[in-house]
Amino acid sequence: MSWNMKGFLVGACNCDWGCPCSFNARPTNGFCEGAYVWNVSQGTYDGVPLAGLTFCWFASFPGPLHEGNGTAQVLIDAKATKAQRDAILELAKGRRGGPFEIFVAVTGRQLDPIFAPFDVALDALHSRINAAPYLQMEISPIENPVTGAHEQLRLQKPTGFTSTWADLGKSVRFHIAAPELKYDHSGKYAEFSEFAYVEPAYAQPKGA
Repeated sequence: MSWNMKGFLVGACNCDWGCPCSFNARPTNGFCEGAYVWNVSQGTYDGVPLAGLTFCWFASFPGPLHEGNGTAQVLIDAKATKAQRDAILELAKGRRGGPFEIFVAVTGRQLDPIFAPFDVALDALHSRINAAPYLQMEISPIENPVTGAHEQLRLQKPTGFTSTWADLGKSVRFHIAAPELKYDHSGKYAEFSEFAYVEPAYAQPKGA
């Protein structure tokens, strides 16, 4: 059996707009706290359907993500069946490829998974995602400081491990309130992209 998954990816972190990590540079403030949210439009894991599910990986790192020692947690849509929860948790262990094996490689402490209903409104850089009480994320385009017009900024990253392109924006609201991980980085970096992962064809890239 194998797995595949495609859909939309929304991310936010504590860095300035553009996020130095996208260019293999150190985080703006020396440490990294952020989250990715996957909204699955198509996918199966060993025959278990994943379409319609949303899940989130969020973490805190004392330094750049690639230096490791992060504390991470997975937040899964409460509507997922037991089989779907098990599938996502198996993916999150990083043993079946995709970006998850990279996240696991840099995680020093993996917290137990948590579950909550997701309220998702996807509209590119106007997307909103809530999973009360743990996650609030609302993003928007970056505005020109002189004219106030929305900037159109896209990063093409063929070697990216989460996606191969991303529209760059900012967070209107980005708040994590899990029992052991809490931070608020509203007004910082955010991105919107599409993802497509396939096992075993997925090959881990050299860059990020």
